[in-house]
Amino acid sequence: MPRYKLVIEYDGTPFCGWQRQADEPTVQGAIEAAVTRFSGEDGRLTCAGRTDAGVHAIHQVAHLDLAKDWRTDTVRDAINAHLRPQPVAVLSAAIVPPSFDARHSAIRRHYRYRILNRRSPAALTRAHVWHVPWPLDPEAMHHAAQRLVGRHDFSAFRAAECQANSPVRTLEQLDVARATMALHEEIVVTTCARSFLHHQVRAMVGTLMLAGCGRLTADDVADILASGEKRRCGPLAPASGLTFVGVDYA
Repeated sequence: MPRYKLVIEYDGTPFCGWQRQADEPTVQGAIEAAVTRFSGEDGRLTCAGRTDAGVHAIHQVAHLDLAKDWRTDTVRDAINAHLRPQPVAVLSAAIVPPSFDARHSAIRRHYRYRILNRRSPAALTRAHVWHVPWPLDPEAMHHAAQRLVGRHDFSAFRAAECQANSPVRTLEQLDVARATMALHEEIVVTTCARSFLHHQVRAMVGTLMLAGCGRLTADDVADILASGEKRRCGPLAPASGLTFVGVDYA
Protein backbone atom coordinates (compact mmCIF):
# COMPACT_ATOMS: atom_id res chain seq x y z
CA MET A 1 0.00 0.00 0.00
CA PRO A 2 1.83 3.15 -1.17
CA ARG A 3 1.98 6.22 1.04
CA TYR A 4 1.65 9.62 -0.61
CA LYS A 5 2.98 12.90 0.75
CA LEU A 6 0.76 15.82 -0.29
CA VAL A 7 1.71 19.49 -0.18
CA ILE A 8 -1.46 21.54 0.15
CA GLU A 9 -2.52 25.18 0.15
CA TYR A 10 -5.88 26.56 1.20
CA ASP A 11 -7.82 29.64 2.11
CA GLY A 12 -9.25 28.83 5.53
CA THR A 13 -12.04 31.42 5.40
CA PRO A 14 -14.96 29.10 4.52
CA PHE A 15 -13.78 26.20 6.68
CA CYS A 16 -14.19 25.29 10.34
CA GLY A 17 -10.52 24.42 10.52
CA TRP A 18 -8.50 21.50 9.20
CA GLN A 19 -9.85 18.61 11.28
CA ARG A 20 -12.76 16.59 9.97
CA GLN A 21 -16.13 17.32 11.62
CA ALA A 22 -19.41 15.54 11.07
CA ASP A 23 -21.59 18.52 10.24
CA GLU A 24 -19.17 21.35 9.37
CA PRO A 25 -17.02 22.07 6.29
CA THR A 26 -13.34 21.38 6.96
CA VAL A 27 -10.22 21.18 4.82
CA GLN A 28 -9.57 17.56 5.76
CA GLY A 29 -13.16 16.64 4.98
CA ALA A 30 -13.03 18.33 1.58
CA ILE A 31 -9.81 16.58 0.52
CA GLU A 32 -10.89 13.17 1.81
CA ALA A 33 -14.18 13.47 -0.07
CA ALA A 34 -12.23 14.29 -3.24
CA VAL A 35 -9.96 11.27 -2.69
CA THR A 36 -13.00 9.00 -2.34
CA ARG A 37 -14.60 10.36 -5.52
CA PHE A 38 -11.52 9.78 -7.67
CA SER A 39 -10.22 6.52 -6.16
CA GLY A 40 -13.23 4.85 -4.61
CA GLU A 41 -11.23 4.45 -1.40
CA ASP A 42 -11.98 5.79 2.04
CA GLY A 43 -8.64 7.60 2.35
CA ARG A 44 -7.70 9.27 5.63
CA LEU A 45 -5.26 12.17 5.86
CA THR A 46 -2.75 12.97 8.59
CA CYS A 47 -1.38 16.51 8.47
CA ALA A 48 1.67 18.26 9.87
CA GLY A 49 -0.29 20.91 11.77
CA ARG A 50 -4.03 21.13 12.31
CA THR A 51 -5.18 24.70 11.73
CA ASP A 52 -8.12 26.49 13.34
CA ALA A 53 -11.17 27.94 11.60
CA GLY A 54 -10.15 30.82 9.33
CA VAL A 55 -6.42 30.01 9.35
CA HIS A 56 -4.75 29.60 5.95
CA ALA A 57 -1.89 27.48 4.60
CA ILE A 58 0.50 27.80 1.68
CA HIS A 59 2.56 24.67 2.46
CA GLN A 60 0.60 22.27 4.60
CA VAL A 61 1.87 18.67 4.44
CA ALA A 62 -0.26 15.55 4.82
CA HIS A 63 0.16 11.87 4.13
CA LEU A 64 -2.34 9.48 2.60
CA ASP A 65 -2.34 5.71 2.11
CA LEU A 66 -4.04 4.24 -0.96
CA ALA A 67 -4.38 0.61 -1.97
CA LYS A 68 -3.66 1.26 -5.64
CA ASP A 69 -0.28 2.42 -6.88
CA TRP A 70 -1.38 5.61 -8.67
CA ARG A 71 0.96 7.91 -10.56
CA THR A 72 1.75 10.92 -8.38
CA ASP A 73 0.62 13.46 -10.97
CA THR A 74 -2.67 11.57 -11.28
CA VAL A 75 -3.20 11.76 -7.52
CA ARG A 76 -2.51 15.50 -7.53
CA ASP A 77 -4.64 16.34 -10.55
CA ALA A 78 -7.55 14.04 -9.71
CA ILE A 79 -7.88 15.38 -6.17
CA ASN A 80 -7.76 18.95 -7.48
CA ALA A 81 -10.42 18.20 -10.09
CA HIS A 82 -12.80 16.99 -7.38
CA LEU A 83 -11.99 19.89 -5.03
CA ARG A 84 -13.25 22.59 -7.39
CA PRO A 85 -14.53 25.21 -6.69
CA GLN A 86 -13.38 25.04 -3.06
CA PRO A 87 -10.29 27.15 -2.20
CA VAL A 88 -8.04 24.13 -1.64
CA ALA A 89 -5.31 22.83 -3.94
CA VAL A 90 -2.82 19.98 -3.83
CA LEU A 91 0.47 21.46 -5.03
CA SER A 92 2.36 18.18 -5.25
CA ALA A 93 2.14 14.48 -4.49
CA ALA A 94 5.09 12.17 -3.89
CA ILE A 95 5.50 8.55 -2.84
CA VAL A 96 7.30 8.29 0.50
CA PRO A 97 8.41 5.39 2.71
CA PRO A 98 5.79 3.86 5.05
CA SER A 99 7.80 5.23 7.97
CA PHE A 100 7.09 8.83 6.92
CA ASP A 101 4.47 10.48 9.10
CA ALA A 102 3.42 14.03 8.19
CA ARG A 103 2.83 14.87 11.84
CA HIS A 104 5.33 12.85 13.86
CA SER A 105 8.24 13.08 11.41
CA ALA A 106 8.11 16.89 11.44
CA ILE A 107 10.96 18.63 13.25
CA ARG A 108 9.88 22.24 12.76
CA ARG A 109 6.72 24.14 11.80
CA HIS A 110 6.61 27.68 10.41
CA TYR A 111 3.85 30.29 10.68
CA ARG A 112 3.41 33.85 9.42
CA TYR A 113 1.06 36.48 10.79
CA ARG A 114 0.13 39.60 8.81
CA ILE A 115 -1.04 42.85 10.41
CA LEU A 116 -2.40 45.62 8.18
CA ASN A 117 -1.30 48.74 10.03
CA ARG A 118 -3.06 51.72 8.48
CA ARG A 119 -6.13 53.82 9.12
CA SER A 120 -8.17 52.48 6.19
CA PRO A 121 -9.44 48.88 6.30
CA ALA A 122 -8.47 46.22 3.77
CA ALA A 123 -10.51 45.94 0.61
CA LEU A 124 -8.73 43.02 -1.06
CA THR A 125 -6.97 41.19 1.77
CA ARG A 126 -9.46 41.46 4.62
CA ALA A 127 -9.64 37.67 5.00
CA HIS A 128 -5.85 37.40 5.28
CA VAL A 129 -4.80 40.19 7.66
CA TRP A 130 -5.58 41.69 11.04
CA HIS A 131 -6.48 45.33 10.52
CA VAL A 132 -4.99 47.45 13.33
CA PRO A 133 -5.78 51.14 12.58
CA TRP A 134 -3.62 52.74 15.32
CA PRO A 135 0.16 53.20 14.85
CA LEU A 136 2.42 50.29 15.80
CA ASP A 137 6.17 50.26 16.29
CA PRO A 138 7.51 47.01 14.75
CA GLU A 139 10.93 47.51 16.35
CA ALA A 140 9.38 47.63 19.81
CA MET A 141 7.33 44.54 18.94
CA HIS A 142 10.44 42.70 17.76
CA HIS A 143 12.36 43.67 20.90
CA ALA A 144 9.55 42.33 23.08
CA ALA A 145 9.25 39.19 20.96
CA GLN A 146 12.81 38.17 21.76
CA ARG A 147 11.81 37.73 25.40
CA LEU A 148 9.62 34.82 24.28
CA VAL A 149 12.26 32.99 22.25
CA GLY A 150 13.67 29.87 23.87
CA ARG A 151 12.32 27.02 25.98
CA HIS A 152 9.57 28.22 28.31
CA ASP A 153 6.29 27.34 29.96
CA PHE A 154 3.82 29.09 27.62
CA SER A 155 0.74 28.63 29.83
CA ALA A 156 -0.02 32.37 29.54
CA PHE A 157 -0.38 31.96 25.76
CA ARG A 158 -2.32 28.71 25.75
CA ALA A 159 -6.00 28.20 24.93
CA ALA A 160 -8.15 26.89 27.77
CA GLU A 161 -9.19 23.96 25.56
CA CYS A 162 -5.58 23.06 24.59
CA GLN A 163 -5.07 19.30 24.86
CA ALA A 164 -1.26 19.27 24.90
CA ASN A 165 0.24 17.24 27.74
CA SER A 166 2.71 20.00 28.61
CA PRO A 167 2.73 23.79 28.19
CA VAL A 168 6.51 23.78 27.71
CA ARG A 169 7.64 24.59 24.18
CA THR A 170 10.88 25.70 22.53
CA LEU A 171 10.28 28.76 20.37
CA GLU A 172 13.12 28.94 17.86
CA GLN A 173 12.15 32.17 16.10
CA LEU A 174 9.77 35.09 16.66
CA ASP A 175 10.62 38.01 14.38
CA VAL A 176 8.62 41.17 13.70
CA ALA A 177 9.32 43.48 10.77
CA ARG A 178 7.56 45.93 8.53
CA ALA A 179 6.88 44.39 5.13
CA THR A 180 9.05 45.58 2.25
CA MET A 181 6.03 45.79 -0.04
CA ALA A 182 2.43 46.99 0.19
CA LEU A 183 3.62 50.56 0.84
CA HIS A 184 5.10 49.36 4.16
CA GLU A 185 1.58 49.18 5.58
CA GLU A 186 1.94 45.57 6.74
CA ILE A 187 3.78 44.27 9.77
CA VAL A 188 4.74 40.61 9.48
CA VAL A 189 5.40 38.24 12.37
CA THR A 190 7.31 35.06 11.51
CA THR A 191 7.78 32.22 13.94
CA CYS A 192 8.88 28.60 14.06
CA ALA A 193 9.08 25.78 16.59
CA ARG A 194 8.90 22.02 16.64
CA SER A 195 5.31 22.38 17.86
CA PHE A 196 2.95 25.04 19.17
CA LEU A 197 0.20 25.10 21.77
CA HIS A 198 -3.38 25.74 20.72
CA HIS A 199 -3.76 29.49 20.01
CA GLN A 200 -0.14 30.15 21.05
CA VAL A 201 0.84 32.14 17.95
CA ARG A 202 -2.32 34.26 17.96
CA ALA A 203 -1.97 34.96 21.70
CA MET A 204 1.65 36.00 21.26
CA VAL A 205 0.78 38.30 18.35
CA GLY A 206 -2.02 39.94 20.35
CA THR A 207 0.40 40.61 23.19
CA LEU A 208 3.08 41.97 20.85
CA MET A 209 0.50 44.33 19.36
CA LEU A 210 0.16 45.92 22.82
CA ALA A 211 3.94 46.32 22.92
CA GLY A 212 3.79 47.94 19.51
CA CYS A 213 1.39 50.64 20.65
CA GLY A 214 3.26 51.33 23.88
CA ARG A 215 0.89 49.67 26.33
CA LEU A 216 3.44 46.99 27.25
CA THR A 217 7.22 46.97 27.50
CA ALA A 218 9.53 44.08 26.72
CA ASP A 219 9.85 43.51 30.46
CA ASP A 220 6.06 43.39 30.76
CA VAL A 221 5.93 40.68 28.09
CA ALA A 222 8.59 38.69 29.95
CA ASP A 223 6.60 39.06 33.16
CA ILE A 224 3.43 37.80 31.45
CA LEU A 225 5.34 34.74 30.22
CA ALA A 226 6.77 34.07 33.68
CA SER A 227 3.39 34.47 35.37
CA GLY A 228 1.72 31.68 33.43
CA GLU A 229 -1.54 33.63 33.72
CA LYS A 230 -3.58 33.75 30.54
CA ARG A 231 -5.67 36.69 31.80
CA ARG A 232 -2.57 38.90 31.62
CA CYS A 233 -1.76 38.34 27.95
CA GLY A 234 -3.07 40.54 25.16
CA PRO A 235 -6.14 39.94 22.98
CA LEU A 236 -6.27 36.83 20.81
CA ALA A 237 -5.31 37.99 17.33
CA PRO A 238 -7.91 37.06 14.67
CA ALA A 239 -7.43 33.79 12.80
CA SER A 240 -7.57 35.60 9.45
CA GLY A 241 -4.02 36.94 9.72
CA LEU A 242 -2.41 33.55 10.38
CA THR A 243 -0.92 31.30 7.69
CA PHE A 244 0.84 27.95 8.02
CA VAL A 245 3.81 28.48 5.69
CA GLY A 246 5.91 25.35 5.97
CA VAL A 247 7.19 22.30 7.78
CA ASP A 248 10.70 20.83 8.00
CA TYR A 249 11.60 17.14 8.06
CA ALA A 250 14.88 15.50 8.99
